[in-house]
Amino acid sequence: MKLDLVIPVLNEESSLVTQINKVIDYFNCVKELGVDLRLIISDNGSTDTTPELAAELVEQFQGRVIYQNVPRSGVGLALKHSWGSSDADWVGYMDLDLATDLAHLKDVLSIINNDRFDLIYGSRLSKGSVVHNRTFFREVTSRIFNLILRKYLHVRLKDGMCGFKFLRRDILDSLIESGANSDGWFFCSAILVVSEYQGVRIKELPVHWSDDPNSKVKAIPLAMRYLSEMKALKVSLRTMGKV
Repeated sequence: MKLDLVIPVLNEESSLVTQINKVIDYFNCVKELGVDLRLIISDNGSTDTTPELAAELVEQFQGRVIYQNVPRSGVGLALKHSWGSSDADWVGYMDLDLATDLAHLKDVLSIINNDRFDLIYGSRLSKGSVVHNRTFFREVTSRIFNLILRKYLHVRLKDGMCGFKFLRRDILDSLIESGANSDGWFFCSAILVVSEYQGVRIKELPVHWSDDPNSKVKAIPLAMRYLSEMKALKVSLRTMGKV
């Protein structure tokens, strides 16, 4: 069983080496679970020294770290490129800040080995989740967004925005063709929505999550883009007779 874990990056020279080393160290801790793990650094438009540092990591961890250059920014674009070119059985996504505790990777590998689910996603809003250092504003906006997502698109998923998702590679093309095709952050929510409509076997995983005080995400502009892309996804689902 092979799993490619993709970490999208954009101008991350200050933290790239430290964080990638943490992930590789954890890979070594879960070798006994029998999943062949590979890390893909998906660079969507860095203009600092991120490419050079990534090249050094590729050389250091030969075969375990891959660097891919996506010429323009967009988390969805980076994931579609890296997942789409993967030959692994499963593909996944984490943020470079490792806001989701790396220990949950072991949970994911155990679920994969049980072969009962096709998609696994982390949720900060499920029973058993623990969230640290999150501002009141971000907590409220996240809960409002997820409520709108559930009501507007008639789905049950609890947390579409958490950066911790894994899926069988062989269901990816169908999800993209059915409307999960955003080039931005909404892609990660869209794959959950479309998966639910398609009857994909979904596992929701409560997570320990710590907010990054240096996050580059701007909540209000992001929310406006989400709402626009949410509307576009509904139109796509309606066109296919899903809504």
